[in-house]
Amino acid sequence: MAKLNDNYLKLPGSYLFSTVARKVREYQEANPDKKVIKLSIGDVTQPLAPAIIESLHKAVDEMGKAETFRGYAPDLGYEFLRNTIAEKDYKAKGCNVSPDEIFVSDGAKSDSANIQEIFSIDNKIAVGDPVYPVYVDSNVMAGRTGTYDKVKETWSDVIYMPCVAENNFVPEIPKKVPDLIYLCFPNNPTGATIKKAQLQEWVDYANKVGAVIIYDAAYEAYISEADVPHSIYECEGARTCAIELRSFSKNAGFTGVRLGFTVVPKELKVDGVALHGLWARRHGTKYNGAPYIVQRAGEAVYSEAGQAQLKAQVAYYMNNAKYIYNGLKEAGYSVSGGVNAPYVWLRTPGNMTSWEFFDYLLEKANVVGTPGSGFGPSGEHYFRVNAFGSYENTVEAINRIKAL
Repeated sequence: MAKLNDNYLKLPGSYLFSTVARKVREYQEANPDKKVIKLSIGDVTQPLAPAIIESLHKAVDEMGKAETFRGYAPDLGYEFLRNTIAEKDYKAKGCNVSPDEIFVSDGAKSDSANIQEIFSIDNKIAVGDPVYPVYVDSNVMAGRTGTYDKVKETWSDVIYMPCVAENNFVPEIPKKVPDLIYLCFPNNPTGATIKKAQLQEWVDYANKVGAVIIYDAAYEAYISEADVPHSIYECEGARTCAIELRSFSKNAGFTGVRLGFTVVPKELKVDGVALHGLWARRHGTKYNGAPYIVQRAGEAVYSEAGQAQLKAQVAYYMNNAKYIYNGLKEAGYSVSGGVNAPYVWLRTPGNMTSWEFFDYLLEKANVVGTPGSGFGPSGEHYFRVNAFGSYENTVEAINRIKAL
C-alpha cells in the first residue's frame, strides 16, 4: 500500500503568498468597483530590456533552423553563460569562481528549496527570523524541522536567529551550533544589509564549527553602498563553507522567464566529500536544464547594452522604494530597508498584528502588502511593502496610506 510523505501534513496552512492572493481575490470579487494596488509579492512590472528581447528573438530564430537548433542543455548550463557569469559577476569583483562551479537553473526559489536534498536529515538548520518561507518549508517537507508549536509558530528543531530593530535586522551568531545556516542579503523581507566585516565573521564561524552557509544573493543588484558585499566569496575562506544562490528575476525582470544559478565551490566538503559532485549528480538526475533561448537571454544581461538598460530599470524600482520609505516615514510609520533592497519594512501602528494591518490597508486604502508574521514570529507587528510596481501606482498607494 502506498504511503504519504506525512511531513507535508505538518506544514501549517498554505504558502504565505497563496494566502495573500486568496484574500485579495475574495475582496475584489466582493468589491469589483475598487482599484486594488498590489505591493505584496515581489513580482516585477517593467518589461524585459530591449537587449534581452533582441537576444531572445535571435535565439528563437536559431531554434527554427536545423544547423543552429539546440536540444537538451548541458547539465551545468551552456558554457557561454557560465563563462560570462564567472567573468562579470565574480572575477570582476575579485572573487575566485570558475565556470564549472556554476550550475544554471530556473531560479533561486527552486535551488533554495532543493539544495537541502544533498544534506543529511539530521542536520540542524539556522534561519533568520523573519525569513523567506521557502527555506523553512522545504526543510519541513524533508522531515528536518521537528514538531510545530502553533502558539509560538516555531519548529522544535530549527534554530531561529531574531532579526529585530535592536540588531538592525541582522542576525547574530546563535548560541546553539547549527549545521546549515541560511543567510539572505540584501534581505527579504526586511531589506536589511550586512557589511563585509560582519559577513566575514559568519564565514569564520562556519569554518570553525564545520557548518555550511546557504547564501541567497538574489537582490545583490540593488546594492548601492560600497561596503556592502555583492557575494559571500568576497570573504576570505568562503569557498570552504558557502554555497551561493543567484537569480535573474529581480535584476533582469525574469520572473516570467525563469533563470538563476547556484555556485558550489570544489573546495567545499562535508565528511570529506565534495558537495560539488553531489549537487552535480542531483542536478543531472532531476533537471534537464534551462532552455537555450532563456540562457541566451541571460547572456544578454551582461552585454554593454543590457547592463545599461538594467541599471536604469533597477534605478526605477529604487526610486519607488525611496518614495515608499519617505512617504511612510512622513505618515509617522517606523520604517527601514529601501536603500540597498527593493523592500521597505514597517512597524504596524497601534500594536496591530500583521494580518490586522493587512486587512486594514486592503479595506480602507485598497492597498496590498505582505504581513510580516508570515515570514516568522519576529515578523509579527511588521509589514513588507515592495517597490516593484509602476511609479504611478506606487505613488497612489502611498498617498492613500498617508490619507488614512
